[in-house]
Amino acid sequence: MIISKDFDISTHSYVQSQDITPLLYLGDCLSVLRNIPDATIDCCITSPPYWQKREYDNGGIGLEPTSVEFIENLMLIIDEIQRVLKPTGSFWLNIGDSYRNKSLQAIPWRIAIKMIDRGWILRNNIIWNKQKGGLNPQKDRFASIFEDVFFFVKNEKYYFDADSVRSIPRKAVIKNGNIISATGVTGVNYRRKIELSTSLTQEEKENALQALQKVLYRLSLGEISDFRMVIRNEQRTTHSDSIKLSGRAKELKDKGFYFLFYNPKGQLPSDVWEIIPEDTQNRKQHFAPFPEELCLIPIKTTCPTNGIVLDPFCGTGTAMVVARELNRKSIGIDISETYLTIAQKRICQKSLNYSLFQ
Repeated sequence: MIISKDFDISTHSYVQSQDITPLLYLGDCLSVLRNIPDATIDCCITSPPYWQKREYDNGGIGLEPTSVEFIENLMLIIDEIQRVLKPTGSFWLNIGDSYRNKSLQAIPWRIAIKMIDRGWILRNNIIWNKQKGGLNPQKDRFASIFEDVFFFVKNEKYYFDADSVRSIPRKAVIKNGNIISATGVTGVNYRRKIELSTSLTQEEKENALQALQKVLYRLSLGEISDFRMVIRNEQRTTHSDSIKLSGRAKELKDKGFYFLFYNPKGQLPSDVWEIIPEDTQNRKQHFAPFPEELCLIPIKTTCPTNGIVLDPFCGTGTAMVVARELNRKSIGIDISETYLTIAQKRICQKSLNYSLFQ
């Protein structure tokens, strides 16, 4: 591992190599990014300094007199990130908001909207619930315990390994000769709902019973782990009743029913992540390090094995540590030599522990 002021990715043959030792670069991230070749990086995950929140060593972004200037400077960096990402690449941006004259500046969403206008595709707005903040020093507003993590991609087709983060799948069981779904619904209950329905025609009822039988058979074979059957006028079915806006609404209109299937490999995480902040875990040398757990899902899902993770504001190297543990290469950039020295020590210690348990 190196801490270098001279950036030349080709010198280290890092793209083609199998070495997963992180590269750490000291300097202004915009200058360093401009030396990275196009379409080199698989996944970028970062948390820039928040506007007017901290005064870091050697200055840097975040100290601009207005939020508008801060956003403009950050967008220059984000434009470079867009350039260095592969066409299949992803960008995870954790950014918090700031107050000015008692008003939130809406900085995260102002940045997100600018990115969308510049061609980025916003796949998710993850809510990071930090699960802290019981004491609220403010007397005229509520405590803030969440931050935004935006999941952006460059193109509609991108690398995403969903199976790497699926939960344990729910499974159906057979009881007294009847198949009972993991949500506790039986084929008997659905048959009764179909037969008693006043919204289905006789032909629709026969079709629904045949379709249900096929689904129960697939369930018994393990092809699906669970399901729900939605019958016309039996449940709230969609976000819209308009067949122009909702395919589900059209299916109900045409057939009278539809099925929702659970993936046998398990479900993907939701867009609310409950993760304790790193500063509650005895990390005193950096004002606002994000936790290692916050990097796990992004790196697992959007950086292939032997891919490269980039953090242009790497601080004490959290993303680099996680990338190393997940067998990915990584590049960290920071303006503070103090932070990079800490990052180097963390990575070396983690690597030592990793080797001891092989």
